Amino acid sequence: MADGLRRLVSTESGRVLQQKLESWYQDYEINSCDQNLNRCCEIIEMNSVIQGQLFTILNETAREGGHYAGVETIKSRLLPWLGTCFSSATSGRPLETNLSLTQDSMEKERQLRKSANSQTFELQELQKELTATRLQLSHVQQDLTETQLALEDTKAKSATTLLAAEDEIVQLKAALKASHAQEENALRNLDRLNDYEQQIQILKDEISILDAQKSVLQSRLARSRSPSPRHSQSRSPSPLPLRSCSPGRASLTNASRHAYLVARFGDIYAQERLDAETLLRTYISDMEMVQRIIYIAAVESFHAAKMAYRHFKMRVRKTLSLGHSGPESLEDTVLDYIVRHEDLYDVQASVNEVIRSMNINPKISFPPEIDFIVISSLIRELCRVAFSMQTLIPPLDIAFGTDGELFHETKYRRSFDSDFTAPLVAYHVWPALIENDVVIVKGEAVTKRGALLSRSHSSSPLRSGSPRL
Repeated sequence: MADGLRRLVSTESGRVLQQKLESWYQDYEINSCDQNLNRCCEIIEMNSVIQGQLFTILNETAREGGHYAGVETIKSRLLPWLGTCFSSATSGRPLETNLSLTQDSMEKERQLRKSANSQTFELQELQKELTATRLQLSHVQQDLTETQLALEDTKAKSATTLLAAEDEIVQLKAALKASHAQEENALRNLDRLNDYEQQIQILKDEISILDAQKSVLQSRLARSRSPSPRHSQSRSPSPLPLRSCSPGRASLTNASRHAYLVARFGDIYAQERLDAETLLRTYISDMEMVQRIIYIAAVESFHAAKMAYRHFKMRVRKTLSLGHSGPESLEDTVLDYIVRHEDLYDVQASVNEVIRSMNINPKISFPPEIDFIVISSLIRELCRVAFSMQTLIPPLDIAFGTDGELFHETKYRRSFDSDFTAPLVAYHVWPALIENDVVIVKGEAVTKRGALLSRSHSSSPLRSGSPRL
């Protein structure tokens, strides 16, 4: 019995029957008589199938209860229902109830017809609106066609106008180019005029300085006269040659000179250093010694250039102080003069000083038959850059480095052959550039474990004699 009931539930026959009844009710007014009869027969057949299944379940249920089980239920419910020829399927309601149900059904059918009539009227109204909309659409399409024709006409006229405008633009461009050329000529003439005025002012300043120097020298000569012929023949040291100086040049060009010198320092590291390294490798097989020589050359070059800058500045201050006058301070005038006349710097003397210092440095060695002069071009470029860096505000310098110092990521970068786990610097390859104790260009260093211990046991011998210049 349970299996039969499960099959009846799983097939959902009751739900399908209900759906078919609802569908027939919705389509009853639009169906033909044959279609409605077919729908009714189909529903009766489905209902008979469901009733057959229910009678089967009823029979199996009665068998499960025994011979006398369910007799009262069959007598009181099933037999009366069969006797009335299936007039009532559930509770045996009286005939009045059936009549009321019939009247309700007729009322619903009347309401359904009324609703269908109203829907038919609405459909007719919609058709009228659709006809009006189509008529309006035809008018819009006609307007669109006229607009397209007008647009084509406007395009043709615009093309003609555009050609004329292009010709006018070409003429305006030519006129603009001519005006730019005239403006450039005027600017060049103005720059020349400014240069002439500046040169005139510079010459006036030189004349005043020379007059002051002349008066001072004459007074010194008058005071130094004596009857001794030897003393009268003595000469005073030659004064610093004076040239035209541009007031305020140091402060005006400080930013551009700073950028150029920083870039030049990087170029020396990338080009001249590698050239010197290649040259030294032809004489020295030890790569560490080659890198030490280049680093010490850089350090000594900065030291020699700074000393030369101090002496040069003292000479310029001493000379300009004799006839200084004007709104600028003496220090600004001295700095402007040095920036203007950096070519007066004796770079060869600094190169000789660097080579002498390297010859007595205990950390490096060189074959006796060869001199450090082979890398004089690198030393000369470093001295020039270091001297120019002293004229900046503030000046640039290189960081102080010693073997065995703690490695700083902000100060150096490790070379490719370094031990990246070693915390101490074995030796330096290139110095770091600093400004106000802040690193602006990193140097390069080598970190290796045990390198300092091995280096301490193998010290380099000193070179004897003076360098061959």
